Amino acid sequence: MMLNATWIETFTVLAEEGHFTRAAERLNMTQPGVSQQLRKLERQLGQKLIAQDGKSFTLTDAGETVRDLGLSRRAEEKTLRDEITREDPNVGELRIACSGSFALLLYPRAIDLMRDAPKLAIHVEAAPQDRVLEGVLDGRFDLGVVSEEPRHPRIDAQHIGQEELCLVLPKGRGQTVGFDDLENLGLVAHPDVYRYANELFSLNFPMAFTGSDRLRLRTYVNQIGQIPGPVAEGLGYTLLPRSGLATFPFADRVEVARLPLPRYQQLWSISRRNLTPSARLKRIKAFVKELATTLD
Repeated sequence: MMLNATWIETFTVLAEEGHFTRAAERLNMTQPGVSQQLRKLERQLGQKLIAQDGKSFTLTDAGETVRDLGLSRRAEEKTLRDEITREDPNVGELRIACSGSFALLLYPRAIDLMRDAPKLAIHVEAAPQDRVLEGVLDGRFDLGVVSEEPRHPRIDAQHIGQEELCLVLPKGRGQTVGFDDLENLGLVAHPDVYRYANELFSLNFPMAFTGSDRLRLRTYVNQIGQIPGPVAEGLGYTLLPRSGLATFPFADRVEVARLPLPRYQQLWSISRRNLTPSARLKRIKAFVKELATTLD
């Protein structure tokens, strides 16, 4: 007897979530509906798939085998869909990972692409560089954008451009700025700002700068789109790649300082080596490269 594919997928989601209510929400079903499909699958197989202990449960050996079958079927179906849509650049799914600042630049353009191609699905995830590399290697991401060449034997890396590391000041402060001026303003900090400060300030204020850990902190925010906000209000300065300012709605209220020694981050697109790229991946690679050139 053929196994019911719907029941297997329901059970796979249940195994992933480890919770009936969360599985039901994810499947857009009722909890009794999930339980009913589980019992039908168990009767079809003649095996118990879970061992319940109150409201929690664990998978039986048979349950683990069925879960693995469900995951394998998903992967095979995705491969089949990818093969079917490989030669149409406007059909299929593509997953991209990059820094939060580059995502601010990329995602609005990705929306434009999807608007013109209703069968194209582009997922953009902001992530640290090590997570981008890890995700490309294990297949979670089809394409990554990083600021350092990975030099990994299973990664194809293409240099696509560079972007300036910007000292962002309230409007009217950027013509001539000294380190004391910055300390008086105070730093609008975020997760990457201390690394940026060490790179940029060591070049431009070598006598006065003694390390990012000694900078005067004014405020902290970890939402990339909100970082320039306090600067626009005159509350301090910050450091961002130029892409981090690309969609800031009050760009006329901030400015980028002119420093004697600018600092640039190199940009690389990365994908897995030895995989034949789909037409949509080729298209998005070219699109991302073109987008990166706007930051030079």
